[in-house]
Amino acid sequence: LPVLQAAHCQMIKDLSACLLGQNLRVDCRYENKTDNPLTYEFSITKDNRKHVIHSTISVSENIYRSRANVTMHKNLVCLYLQSFTTSDEGIYMCELKATNDYTGNQIRNITVIKDKLEKCAGFSLLIQNTSWLLLLLLSLPLLQAVDFVSL
Repeated sequence: LPVLQAAHCQMIKDLSACLLGQNLRVDCRYENKTDNPLTYEFSITKDNRKHVIHSTISVSENIYRSRANVTMHKNLVCLYLQSFTTSDEGIYMCELKATNDYTGNQIRNITVIKDKLEKCAGFSLLIQNTSWLLLLLLSLPLLQAVDFVSL
């Protein structure tokens, strides 16, 4: 009899949250070991109840549907929640599952409190999605200007 071997196709490496103006951004970073399509779910637990914010696994709740947006980059799924207020505080959860991964979903959570959130770094996505060579080329005029001033 053949034995089916189950291997984790993806692994959540990090879950972080920050404020982008008046909006909340939750970054769910993962390591992907397959080309299989990835499904996700962002939810919040508050008052001992789970509320689905944005999902490809189940249906999002109405109160979040018009305020939530998700973007996917290489090894990163980002939730954006517009007009974040203290009523949106709670335990945020990122759940990932790759198609045909029979080992179960990967889940990570983070407690989000508005007064304790850092502001998002403005260049984090730019740096992550831009090659270092391009960044170096873009910074050359700046480096030349600094060199000129030091003469």
